Amino acid sequence: MTVDVLPPSPAPGQHDVSATLNYHAPLGDPTEEAYRYIYLTPPPGKPEHNLGEDQRPVVVHDARGREDEFSLDKNGFQFVRHASAEAEFVDEERIKEVYYKEAEELLKSVTGAKRVLIFDHTIRRHAGKDGSIPRTEGRGPVERVHIDQTYEASIKRVNQLLGADAPRLLGTRIRLINLWRPIANPVYHRPLALGDWRTLDPTHDLVPVTYYYPDRTGATFSVRWNPAHQWWYLSEQRPDEVTLIKCFDSREEDGCARLTPHSAFWDRTTPQDKPSRQSIELRALLFDEE
Repeated sequence: MTVDVLPPSPAPGQHDVSATLNYHAPLGDPTEEAYRYIYLTPPPGKPEHNLGEDQRPVVVHDARGREDEFSLDKNGFQFVRHASAEAEFVDEERIKEVYYKEAEELLKSVTGAKRVLIFDHTIRRHAGKDGSIPRTEGRGPVERVHIDQTYEASIKRVNQLLGADAPRLLGTRIRLINLWRPIANPVYHRPLALGDWRTLDPTHDLVPVTYYYPDRTGATFSVRWNPAHQWWYLSEQRPDEVTLIKCFDSREEDGCARLTPHSAFWDRTTPQDKPSRQSIELRALLFDEE
């Protein structure tokens, strides 16, 4: 993959961060498929997973003040201002009845999609030192460079969720988008780093990881380190600022971004007394036809 992306120039007031990201490294036999068992006991003698870590220093550039320079089809991610009627995100039924409808309209407006199917959401709350946010409330941020779905797993989702409509829709453009929003406070601890698609080498960098569940299998991409990668985040991202993250796009021509890696990371310059991160992400399939 030929990359021709100039290094970013910081704008006044930006806060670029020197951080460490956890890239993919195999545990054990490097020729064995990468895997993890979830809520499922692996066969005798087989570890729960074979995923190691390759810790690499990177600079995560601040997009604050430059938000309009990024788009889903160019970079694989996009920042959008959007206030929600929901604030606390503690009532599952209200999330599905109110927030899902808001998100569907937002995704249609931003992307031009004709049909949007939201199929899950995850709330992440990281406990602070004062214990004010119990760890049992949601999952913590993922500090590992990854993409939520492989190409094949995204197509599998369409077949699983759309039934008789799937063959017709599979003949159109399909996108899988993660809509990520802070909850309650700006993000100070463990912000979200986003990799620029244009600096990714999909052939070399992407490692399929099979997830074995009791009732199904799934797959995500882990990511190998590549010195060409460029990383971005939005400093002190507020609840009225959402990040759209492309996890899959069936369009392969015109240099269109097909996905983007992402990971939470530590900003060690953040004061410890700042509120802990809370966020909600939902995943949706987008179709260019009804």
